[in-house]
This record gives sequence, structure tokens and C-alpha cells, in this order.
Amino acid sequence: MFMQAYTNQTYALFRIVTGLLFVWHGTQKLLAFPVPHPMADVLPGFVVYVAGPIELIGGLLVMVGLFTRWAAFLCSGLMAAAYWMMHGMQGLFPIVNGGELAALYCFAFLFIAAQGAGIWSVCNKS
Repeated sequence: MFMQAYTNQTYALFRIVTGLLFVWHGTQKLLAFPVPHPMADVLPGFVVYVAGPIELIGGLLVMVGLFTRWAAFLCSGLMAAAYWMMHGMQGLFPIVNGGELAALYCFAFLFIAAQGAGIWSVCNKS
């Protein structure tokens, strides 16, 4: 009950941290920073040059709260595609096929797309 007073702040932290963590996936693919992607040698080019910019730019947009709904929806779709392309064919359950992070990001971004930017954002209307 006492946490209800902090719903907006908690959501803002969720949006900011989710975006920031997603940015690191993009920098890892595109810039090999802070460390190279563990499968950098075998990643197809379209994964690097399509997923990398979406992760980097989409994560930044979600983090700062600009065009949040569209960016989060695109990131959610990317993670759904990533799940089925990279993990879904290796087993039914995410715990078995290693796709828990992709599934979690997919639904976290879907939630952010539904909620919008909220407080602590560049644009509360996005």
C-alpha cells in the first residue's frame, strides 16, 4: 500500500533502466563495447546491422522518453523476432533454449509501449 505513492517513479525507473540495459546490447554488437559480443564471429550481418541500431537507438529513445511508444513497440518486435530466430527452434521453453532475456525484453518493451513515457521523460506525450 505504501508503494502506491511511488508508482510513477517506479515506472520511470523501470523504463530508464530497461532502455539503458538495451543500449548496451547495441553497443556490444556495433562497437564491441564494453566487450565484444560472445558470438561476434558467427552473428549474421543482418543481426549486427539491423538489430544493433534498433537496440542502440531504440534503447536510447526509451531511456530518455522520446517517441517512447513507437521505440518500445519496435524493440518489443525485435525481441520477439530474436526469440523465434535464435532460441525458439532449440526448444519450447525459454529456460531450455536460453531465450529468457529475449522473452523478458519483449514483454517489458510491450508494457512500456502501452504505458508511454511517463514522468522523467523528454516528452510525456509519446
